[in-house]
Amino acid sequence: MWDILRRPQIPAILRICAGTDGSVTQLLEVLTGKSVEVKTLEQGLTKATPQIAGLLEIKENDEVNSRLVTLSVGDTVFVLAKSLAPIKRMPKAVRNDLMKADIPIGRILRDHKLETRRDIRRMEIVSHDFFGDIPVLSREYSIIYNKNILMWINECFPIDDRWRI
Repeated sequence: MWDILRRPQIPAILRICAGTDGSVTQLLEVLTGKSVEVKTLEQGLTKATPQIAGLLEIKENDEVNSRLVTLSVGDTVFVLAKSLAPIKRMPKAVRNDLMKADIPIGRILRDHKLETRRDIRRMEIVSHDFFGDIPVLSREYSIIYNKNILMWINECFPIDDRWRI
């Protein structure tokens, strides 16, 4: 999985962002020297399908918050991120902030002082309609809290010159 980050077409800044087990939003702010804007494209509650239940290690039909956001600096979108979070595992204050939208997940976890870890599960180069014909580095990971999956996240990073910052 990690060999993908050694490919010469992956810019160094993208390698750093895709390889971190911390907050991509915070890294982008440090690397660009500017604020990152989180824009929510979709958000809502859904019932866990068998596939979602498997990803989150919950029961089928459990309530899940589903969110799709972009992370941008100025007019440049750096990341498209999809998150799934089982409602019953979230502390109430975290759930409230997550549902407000447009707040980065890393900031929510930090603000509420949740001790978590991120387990990166998969990385691959794919295509994604959102970015047109630009190849995309996709990574999937779980945020673990109290020995359970608090969130599953898929981040898509376009592989092009926007990373030469």
